[in-house]
Amino acid sequence: MLILAHRGYHAAVAENTLEAFEAAIMAGVNGIETDVRMSRDGVPVLVHDRVMATGQAVSDLAHREIEGVLGYKIPTLDEALAHFPDILWNIEIKTLDRLSTVFGVLEKYQTRHRIIVSSFRHDLIAICASSLKLNCGLLVAHRPQTLDSLLADFDRDGNARINHLVWDYNVLDEALLMQAAANGFRNFVYGPVTRAEHEECRQMGVDGVITDYPLLMQGV
Repeated sequence: MLILAHRGYHAAVAENTLEAFEAAIMAGVNGIETDVRMSRDGVPVLVHDRVMATGQAVSDLAHREIEGVLGYKIPTLDEALAHFPDILWNIEIKTLDRLSTVFGVLEKYQTRHRIIVSSFRHDLIAICASSLKLNCGLLVAHRPQTLDSLLADFDRDGNARINHLVWDYNVLDEALLMQAAANGFRNFVYGPVTRAEHEECRQMGVDGVITDYPLLMQGV
């Protein structure tokens, strides 16, 4: 089971920073999950929340203004991928805003890096699968009645790169996991907290866990 550090390992440093990614790698993770949003000046930056603590939207601020609000350096998508070429990346794209700019960065690295693109916007993932030579994943925050109902909007034959499902821990269903695996999907899970929850993921046979607690996974 792969261990991906959610926004890096941020126990002692700010999340989604080069320092958090370095700390995750030093902790022995297999991969890093991070989030991409667009700044006002058209830069794909690694920020999770849509709105800052000041109430300002990330999209209304330039890259350097975001750093000024947060008080620390925020890497761009380009900087992070260039800085850590050997780790597995799970890049969550938050919005359709200036998607071609984000795709342009990903295209630059798609032949040299291991990258999974994921999103709750499944329409965005369909665009990604047809535009880039990267593995793509659907983020799943609800428990579907059937796997077919989850995939109803997709032609698997035409979207072979949509090959990951990234499940919220709270909606895990072992039967759906098994069915997804039998249909060629890799199952990732985000959100387990306790050691017992991480162990449950392992026992269910998931392929990867996206966790805020990568050290907790040692020995699981």
